[in-house]
Formats: sequence, C-alpha cells, structure tokens
Amino acid sequence: MFSLPWKEKSPSYKSISLFPVTSFIRKTMTLDTQHPARGMLAGGNWIIDQVKIIDVYPKHEQLANIFDQSQGTGGSPYNVLLDLAKMGAGFPLQGAGLVGQDALGKYILEDCRRNNIDPKFISVSPGTSTSYTDVMTEQEGGRRTFFHNRGANATWDGSEIDFTASSARIFHLGYLLLLDAIDQDEPEYGTVGAALLAKARAVGMKTSIDVVSEDSDRFAKIISPALKQVDYCILNEVEGSKVTGVQVRENGKLLTDGIEEIATKLFELGVGELIAIHFPEGSFAQSKEGEKVWHGSLALPKGYIKGAAGAGDAFCAGVLYGVHENWSLEKSLLTGTCAATACMSDPTCTDGLRSLDECLALAEKFGIGEDEA
Repeated sequence: MFSLPWKEKSPSYKSISLFPVTSFIRKTMTLDTQHPARGMLAGGNWIIDQVKIIDVYPKHEQLANIFDQSQGTGGSPYNVLLDLAKMGAGFPLQGAGLVGQDALGKYILEDCRRNNIDPKFISVSPGTSTSYTDVMTEQEGGRRTFFHNRGANATWDGSEIDFTASSARIFHLGYLLLLDAIDQDEPEYGTVGAALLAKARAVGMKTSIDVVSEDSDRFAKIISPALKQVDYCILNEVEGSKVTGVQVRENGKLLTDGIEEIATKLFELGVGELIAIHFPEGSFAQSKEGEKVWHGSLALPKGYIKGAAGAGDAFCAGVLYGVHENWSLEKSLLTGTCAATACMSDPTCTDGLRSLDECLALAEKFGIGEDEA
C-alpha cells in the first residue's frame, strides 16, 4: 500500500491515509482536450556525463579510488526528454540545442533517434567540442562533484528554433546559469533566455525552466527576468532560496513555511501557473489558484541509491508528464517523486528510468518515510 500525498503542513513527511497508487493513477488520468497541441520541445544543454564512482572526494593532494565508471547523458533537455521516452510518454518529443562535430555530438544525435526524440532543432557546430561533464560520485550516499566543459552549449542562443514549425504544447528550457549566450542581457526582456521563452509563449506554448545549482549571486539577474515568461517553474529548495532570498533550513531542518514562502515569492516574480520544489525530504507543489500539495520521499532501503545525478531532471520530467496530460497536482507530484526514485537506482542520469507503471510501483513497494540509504 502507498501513503496519500499530504496537503497540510506537518512535522513529518509520512502520510496518514492509504490506497493502491497504481489504480488511482489509472482511474483518474485524463487528457486536456481544450489544448490540441501535443508534445514537448526541450532546449538547452546537451551534455555527455562521464560518471566515476569513487570511495571519497579527496582533499588537495590526496588520492581517491575509482571503483567504476560509465558514460551517460547530461543536461536538462537531454535528461528530461530521455526520461519521458523511457516512461513511455505517448506524445512527440523534440530537442533543441548545439553539439560539436565530434564523436560525442554524433552519439547524442543517434541516441535521440534511437529513443524517438526528434533532433530537428539540434544543430552541429564545426570546430566546437560537444559539452561534457566528469561526475565524481561517492559510493556511499551518492554525493556528487562536477567538472564541466561548456563546449558548444556556451554559444547556443536558441535562434535556430522555429516555434511555428513545432506542434509541442510545452517548451522546456534548461539549464539557465549554464548557457552563456542564453544568459546574456537582452534589452526588451532582460535576458536572451527570457526573450526565447516569450517567443514560445507567443505561438501558444506553455513554458518551463530548470536552473543549475551554483553558489553565486547571479540568480536574481538571470533567473528573475525569465520567471516573467514561465508557466511551470520546477527547482530544488537551494535554487528556490537563491532566487527569492528565503531561508529554507535552520540547523539543517527543513522549514516548511520557508518552502511555501518561496512559492509565494516566485508567483510574485511572474510565474504563471505552477511551482514545484523538491528537496531530500520530499516535494511541494502549488498552483496559481492556491492548491497546495506536499509529498514525502520514498523510504528507500540501504544500498538502493547508486547515484543522485539526474534525479532533479527526472522529478521535472515526471511533473511535466502529469502537467502535459492534465493530471491532478497530486498525481503529477507523485509521478515526479517516483521518477526521481527510479533515477537514483543507477549512477547515470537516465539509465535508472523505466516505464510509468514500473516507476509508480516503487511507491507501493517502498512507501513514504525516512531513507535507510
């Protein structure tokens, strides 16, 4: 049995009422017949991750042991679209971005086609390398450190996208703060990214963004202009705190009032329809109309988590899956939680994802509670 996502603030992330989660999803799933457009167009960072499992992150001039290594996907559009494909999303998936004329760029384009992702708006830039990241993942607990080469992503500005040539319902853009050209100033909308989101909206698309977690003072300058052109804002508690200035933890404890205050401030900054915030203890979503849903993380057994790379993108994919299909806020948040849980079963960003039914079955299998992992 699975615990119902709770809607009221509580000192615990454990829920109180039980029901079979899979049957709930199947019985209440509906499509939005008022919006004939179908599909997801996602643009931004296309990255190859070189994931290395290490014993511990070393101090300066000390050694760490590499136990295993693998190649995986990276970047918000790449991960989100692949996650949707693996969950079996029955709507068109399109990618937009820039890769180098090299082996990694060729791999990305072929990988898209293998997974029925249309690379229509992914261009190849001669003389520029495809972006890659070395991901150092600690074996115990899955904590990560990233070494990133921006490569072709740094020059992508979205100018090749013809939004009128796409039938997508949603345009997802990420990662802001890691796209140099997109993050540049723009006179009318504030940033190039904000202008790109406005173009998508102008043809009737809904818009979504993802940002990268970084320790800097750039959030207000780069993210705030984009929020005025965003319908769905999905981020973690650290990013939400950086954008709004709201404190979310005290002595390590999550402040639920702080999470709700972040959502309030994000709406004030211009977000149009939905805010979803995820954190280690669970997640929270709020609609513009004021509906609020809290959801606890699943109680994972010790050893389940093989890595946390891509879990935020998987959460984003799950929530956007529900939004696209016009599911309730509870179901969308549940799907995001289960997708993120599936993701963490593998050290790469997307290889842990599975069908929607298999993802949802994880909620029945593990239930809500504190991890043993």
